[in-house]
Amino acid sequence: MRFLRRLFADVHARLHGHDLFLVSAGVTFYAAIALVPSLIVVVRLLAAVIGPGQVLELADAVGRALPSAQGAGDVVRELAARAVDVGWVAVVVALVPATVYGEGLRRGFARVSVRHPEPPPAAVRGRVGAWKVRLQALPLLLLAPAGFLAVLEVAPWLVRLFGSGTPGSVLAVYIALNVDWLVVSPVLVYVYKVLGPVRPGWWAALWGGYATGAFVSGFLQGFVLFLAIPVDLGAPFGGFTQVGGAVAVCLWLWVFTALSVYGYAVTLELQRLRDRRHRHEVSAA
Repeated sequence: MRFLRRLFADVHARLHGHDLFLVSAGVTFYAAIALVPSLIVVVRLLAAVIGPGQVLELADAVGRALPSAQGAGDVVRELAARAVDVGWVAVVVALVPATVYGEGLRRGFARVSVRHPEPPPAAVRGRVGAWKVRLQALPLLLLAPAGFLAVLEVAPWLVRLFGSGTPGSVLAVYIALNVDWLVVSPVLVYVYKVLGPVRPGWWAALWGGYATGAFVSGFLQGFVLFLAIPVDLGAPFGGFTQVGGAVAVCLWLWVFTALSVYGYAVTLELQRLRDRRHRHEVSAA
């Protein structure tokens, strides 16, 4: 407990003077641009591996597993139906906006990579630097179908569990939480280790990535719960449900981004504490 108190005190000191909410909002802009193109690329690659019919069948299972109050299942089915028919030229074009989130994360990480009032390093160096960061994010998109397939494959089991009563529903939520954690955490490890302007060691990246992944996966389940609330998302926007839905998605993207940026700060502090302990052991020897 003493270690955790010290760790989070150091994280608080690192974030002092940085507006985490504002930084995360800026990165969310990049996430909003990249969301749909990323899904199109991933689904199309997956369809090339296991076949369009199998993808559509699994997407239908995901749609049935999601709450129906906000029509999320229909969105999943329509997105999958469109993505499996996308041509390869369109997939290559979609990579341009799909990789922009990597650049956004790099810029957000740069803000918290130093302690206030030390000026943050340059996130990217010109357009060449920006494209270099995007290329570093590209492996995530190319490997994402494997994680996406894991989520899709578990969906039929979740549908059966959700229909088997309260104990089954609780078990389904637990399984979904752990599957999300196992899929999201390696992505965060890669992001912290490769995309950040200050790169921690593997020990800190693993601990930081998997710890942050636990929180992100928990909030993903919160997003699913949000989809079960029967409210009119368009009510605050003059009845435009599409606008309300887009704002709601951006809000949740902001939450996930804020957790990711905070997790990067935690990872850097883990590395700093490890380096300090190593120096102390060397000096004591």
